[in-house]
Amino acid sequence: MLSKKITFLFLVFTILFSYSQSERIDEFGKPTQQEFELKNYEAEPDATGVILYESGNYYAIPIVRRTSVRLVKEVHRKIKVFDAKKFDYATVEIPYYEGNEYYGEEIKDYKAVTHNGAVQNFVPDNAFYKTEKSGTGNVLKFTFPNVQNGSILEYKYTIVSPYFYDLDGWKFQHELPTVYSLFQTNLPAHFRYNRILYGPKKLFIEKAVVKKKEFLLPSNSGYVDTELDVYAMKDVPSFTEESYMLSKKNYISRIVYEPLAFKAFYGFDQVFTRNWEDVDYRFEIRSDFGEQLTNKGYFKRKLPNSILDIKDDLERAKAVYGFMQDNYTWNGRYFNYGINVKDAFDNKLGSVTAINISLVNALVAAKLDAKSVILSTRQNGLPTELYPVLSNFNYVLAVLMINNERILLDATNKQAPFGIIPFRALNVQARVMDFRKGSYWMPIEPFKQNIHYANAQITAETNGNFTGKVNQASYGYIGLGKRNSIEEESLQEYIKTQEKDKAGVEIEEYQIEDLNTIEQPLKESYNVTIEPETVGDKVILYPFFNKTYISENPFKMKERSYPMDFGFPFTNTYLIAIDLGNVYDIEQLPKSRTIKLPNDDGECLVTYVSEDNKINIRFNMKLNAYRFPSDAYPSLKEFFGTMVTMLKEESIILKKK
Repeated sequence: MLSKKITFLFLVFTILFSYSQSERIDEFGKPTQQEFELKNYEAEPDATGVILYESGNYYAIPIVRRTSVRLVKEVHRKIKVFDAKKFDYATVEIPYYEGNEYYGEEIKDYKAVTHNGAVQNFVPDNAFYKTEKSGTGNVLKFTFPNVQNGSILEYKYTIVSPYFYDLDGWKFQHELPTVYSLFQTNLPAHFRYNRILYGPKKLFIEKAVVKKKEFLLPSNSGYVDTELDVYAMKDVPSFTEESYMLSKKNYISRIVYEPLAFKAFYGFDQVFTRNWEDVDYRFEIRSDFGEQLTNKGYFKRKLPNSILDIKDDLERAKAVYGFMQDNYTWNGRYFNYGINVKDAFDNKLGSVTAINISLVNALVAAKLDAKSVILSTRQNGLPTELYPVLSNFNYVLAVLMINNERILLDATNKQAPFGIIPFRALNVQARVMDFRKGSYWMPIEPFKQNIHYANAQITAETNGNFTGKVNQASYGYIGLGKRNSIEEESLQEYIKTQEKDKAGVEIEEYQIEDLNTIEQPLKESYNVTIEPETVGDKVILYPFFNKTYISENPFKMKERSYPMDFGFPFTNTYLIAIDLGNVYDIEQLPKSRTIKLPNDDGECLVTYVSEDNKINIRFNMKLNAYRFPSDAYPSLKEFFGTMVTMLKEESIILKKK
């Protein structure tokens, strides 16, 4: 939630905000006796730990030999551990971008130590290692040693970066509560930013001071003013991510620096966020974006004639999508710089940007109307609509305009059917980069037919057990999720997971059909043996032995402050036919009933019908809406709670003949 916009710029000659409090600076490696004696955090006594202190100090340095400037980010963090067995933050990952000498970031001066009283266990140099993480790029990773109850974990690092336009800002709020969080920047007047404060927490310190003739220009041609900005928060509560929410970045207390303009040290201005016309032009002339969209001739030569000759536009589009999808393997990167679509096609490997810009080229080569689309992923947060900020966007899709319909496409996932983009991209809206008529916002609408269907037919055997067959089909995002799981685990591991015994239920001969026919629903079948529960002379059968799409209530908190976003609508239908034969009679059936959400947003019904010693059960749950405001939480909590009760607690009471 957007709490406050701070609009002061660098060319300010007075102190705009100033409080009597002065910022707290803790020295690395010297925890206080009071910090060692701390047994818990009074405001959150159940917290497994607390961030005692953290600081971010960002400033610019001139690189005279290159006549350029670099952004230095110094970070220091100190954490107290209360419950080591439940503490999940002993491993730290620090993201950075490792490019070349001119366009990459350097991470250096990193060190970490575990304090246990007077004993200090430093993380050795060989225990820091650099790796890649999907969607993030490079990370420096390490784990604190000898973590115990009462340990104080401390680390610091420095990143040297050329990316002033992606300064980002500072998070004051984390999964652990924070006692004190300090952020300060000291930057030359050549860089101008909007500062935006997110979240409900108020700043404890907030001040800005212009420092005259502070920064030496890299050309040695003189000094320019800098602005020192200081922000601090104290006693910041922990933030808990809840089920079905968009990125926590939309809600946590943080400050964001959004670039307005950059005045180069040779005199010209580069405006970052003037208007979308400027942004469109910048994207169009970029060698790794607009220029890469001019390769339709190359892709026309690569597409088989059997595809280009398809008469129907939709069928031709599907064939192009399948061809590009099969040709590439995604390398795990999102929006990256320096791409070349020809190289990516030849290597059969590429980032999201490379693959989906290639897809746009191929669709245009096949005489279809396609454009590139930029967006922010669910985990990256919602982009601001106030003005264009390029650093908000980290993902690229293709949009196909056909038969008066817009179809979003992403060829990075080999399991995704035509028209189904990955869940990570379902983030409210995106910007279509139309270089002829001008870019525009479009809503990101998910695929609608997301269905999990199961049909079970079971018969009572003379030994009192029930045996039978279950067939199920998964459509849309539900089928895609299963196919992705199979790809990640292997088919054998997936089947082994599905066959894990539940109490009283044995699954055998698990089979999967249409695994690689991604335009068809994923079909699964298995044989089942159920041993009902016996209590005295009563036999109790729980009919919903098959796992439904949602089988637990995801909403268990007393109240919720954040909106709920399921990503897509879905339906779960479960049909069960039970033949009691000459083994059992019915003593009691649960009552049929229906529950509904307000505004026709969802419905769940279960019906029980008995005839000729047979029972037919129909369970149908559908969620028509997939985004809900926070005030809908009580009704959703009750809805899913009642649904889970239907599935887990309602039973059929039988008696033996």
